[in-house]
Amino acid sequence: MFLEAGAGAGATAGGGILSMVLLIGFWILLFYFMIIKPQKKQQKAKEELYSAMEPGDSIMTTSGFYGTILDIDDTTVIVEFGNNKNCRIPMHKSAIAEVEKAGSAVVKDDETEE
Repeated sequence: MFLEAGAGAGATAGGGILSMVLLIGFWILLFYFMIIKPQKKQQKAKEELYSAMEPGDSIMTTSGFYGTILDIDDTTVIVEFGNNKNCRIPMHKSAIAEVEKAGSAVVKDDETEE
């Protein structure tokens, strides 16, 4: 009788450990798919954006300034801002939020193409 009670308690403890491992595994997978994977996807998109930049492209910085790329280095970009051709500022590539390729037209919702 004593052995039967001990065997039942051991089986219950083994099932509890298995369920705990499965629960922890579920939370790790959930954390990965909700946080880590989207960040990696966003980082890859930024790298593609930076590698596709060329001189002459129009950009918008993270602070909201619009300019035109004059020269590109490994980590820096020389940008010309405004109508004044003497306003050229070197900035880090990570300060660029959006890029519009040279020669491409942007059509807004209220405008129609013919």
